[in-house]
Amino acid sequence: MEKTFAEFFAGIGLVRLGLEAAGWKALFANDIDPKKFEIYRDNFSDAEQTFRVCDVHDLNHGQIPLVTLATASFPCTDLSLAGYRRGLAGEQSGAFWGFGRILEEMDGQRPPLVMIENVTGFLTSHGGRDFYEAMRFLNRLGYTCDAFVLDAIHFVPQSRPRLFVIGVRDMPRTPMLDEALTRRSPALTSPQLSKFILGHRDLSWAILDLPPPPKNRTPLAALIERLPSNEPRWWSRDRVEYLLSQMSRRHAMAADTLRASPTIRYATVYRRIRHGKSMAELRADDVAGCLRTPRGGSSRQILLALGRGEVRARFMTPREYARLQGVPDSYAIRVADNQALFGFGDAVCVPAIAWVAELALNPVVSEERVSQFAQA
Repeated sequence: MEKTFAEFFAGIGLVRLGLEAAGWKALFANDIDPKKFEIYRDNFSDAEQTFRVCDVHDLNHGQIPLVTLATASFPCTDLSLAGYRRGLAGEQSGAFWGFGRILEEMDGQRPPLVMIENVTGFLTSHGGRDFYEAMRFLNRLGYTCDAFVLDAIHFVPQSRPRLFVIGVRDMPRTPMLDEALTRRSPALTSPQLSKFILGHRDLSWAILDLPPPPKNRTPLAALIERLPSNEPRWWSRDRVEYLLSQMSRRHAMAADTLRASPTIRYATVYRRIRHGKSMAELRADDVAGCLRTPRGGSSRQILLALGRGEVRARFMTPREYARLQGVPDSYAIRVADNQALFGFGDAVCVPAIAWVAELALNPVVSEERVSQFAQA
């Protein structure tokens, strides 16, 4: 059976890249942002036919083809501090209910599988009420659900934990939740998630048999673009010194240690407000911080090149953002930097999606019961 999917909140198509790597075929995509569509169109030849640029609330179920899987990486803004924790009642994260409405209206043509991806704050939004209501809604549509946490750090040198929900229509519930969760790798869960599942046994849970995620072998240095010293992206000495002056004593000492290295080492920095003061926080463990959308200077990740007694600094490039999301260099980036950084910062880690597809989705689809349903 051909494995097909409809992708909601498709952005620049990184969920598609991950699913295609696992043998899936895109039949439909949707996103509200025309600037993301520009990047998508530069990389997928069928974009004009399959991609609809509009608010998910303006879609109707008749526009969605019969597919095996519906995916939704809906906006996370209202699930985070940046969105003041408005949750699923917020204007942006509330788009989840637009996706849910379409599933509900599809009725007999409802996909046998759904996959939802978002920040781990989804689990704790409004004390867990938002996540509970979302899971209860999917249950009502016939989906038995699993939930797990997967961090991009297992695939690329970027810390990016995300909460995944896999819903399977008419799948039997797991009878012994405690035992099933005990068997699951600690890398795929959290105390909060286990507590939520065990504390909400009224929901329909089906815990999938997933192996531990792999260990990333790629160092941060391998993904850095080697820009010449006279490249305008590198900051002036004064600007670098000002950045260093914004570090706490502990972070400054770590920078000094790297500066004294006989070879060039790479580290990343984010600016954050601590106690009302702008601080530069260094990450020197060969892992980049979680990529974000560049809504302001503090949201852009800074790269430091340290060693041989010197420190250089610049913002990370779009290609570096792409590589940190596991995107191959064949992926075209033809737009302005900020537009590209926004697209990648608001996207997913491609090999993480491929891992989920290979080990969570494909085994379920291979079951005859699901195949018959999908072809009904």
